[in-house]
Amino acid sequence: MEMPLPTELVVLGWSIVLLFVHITLQGQLATRERGTGWNAGPRDGDAQPLGKFAGRAERALKNYQETFPAFAALALGLAVADRTGGLGAAGALLWFAARIAYIPLYIFGVPYIRSLVWLASAVGLVMMLIRFL
Repeated sequence: MEMPLPTELVVLGWSIVLLFVHITLQGQLATRERGTGWNAGPRDGDAQPLGKFAGRAERALKNYQETFPAFAALALGLAVADRTGGLGAAGALLWFAARIAYIPLYIFGVPYIRSLVWLASAVGLVMMLIRFL
C-alpha cells in the first residue's frame, strides 16, 4: 500500500503548476503587446517596453521566482527531516493560497491588499521554517 505524500510535497507539485501558469500568463500578455513575430523570432535587439498588464505579469513572475526556491527548499527539507505536517503543512498551504491570490491582485494593480497577501505568503514560509528548525 502506498503512503500518501505529505501536504508539503503535494503543494510543491502544485507550486510547479503555478510556475507554469505564471510563465504562460506573462508570455501571452507580452506576445499580445509585442506580436507573434517577436515571440517566434530570435528576440535580438531591444524589445519594446511592456505595457501595463504584461509588465505587471512579468514582475509578478519575478516575485514568484524570488520566493519559490525558499519554499521548495523548506518543503523538501521538511520531508527529508520527517518533520512534515502541523505548522509546516499549514505554512505551505498559506504560502500557496497567497501566491495564487497574488497574481490577479498584482496584474490588476490592487494596492495594499496585494502587499498584505505577499506578507501572508512570507508568514507561510516562516511557519515552515519554524517547523523545520
